[in-house]
Amino acid sequence: QVQLVESGGGLVQAGGSLRLSCAASGSIFGINGMGWFRQGSGKQRELVALINNSGDTNYADSVKGRFTISRDNAKDTVHLQMNSLKPEDTAVYFCRTVAGGYVFWGQGTRVTVSS
Repeated sequence: QVQLVESGGGLVQAGGSLRLSCAASGSIFGINGMGWFRQGSGKQRELVALINNSGDTNYADSVKGRFTISRDNAKDTVHLQMNSLKPEDTAVYFCRTVAGGYVFWGQGTRVTVSS
């Protein structure tokens, strides 16, 4: 079992920045990459950014150049730096990882961007 706890969400004006963090605990030795997903109201959950165990990253086109995913292996934490936020970035952001063939999700943290 892997537990994921997100933090850092909140309310910000358009053009502002937020930094999300996700701390992993439990059976973390088998973790195979970590990522951020988001789900807006009435929308499907979508990929935001991924980072694998080698540090390679992948971003959704909608956030490229604005968001940066990073990983602190010593602290088993992944961060998502979000700059130049837009109202359409408003969503609940979820941390996800895969370990031992199972997918684990955090509880989510809400990000609201006002226009």
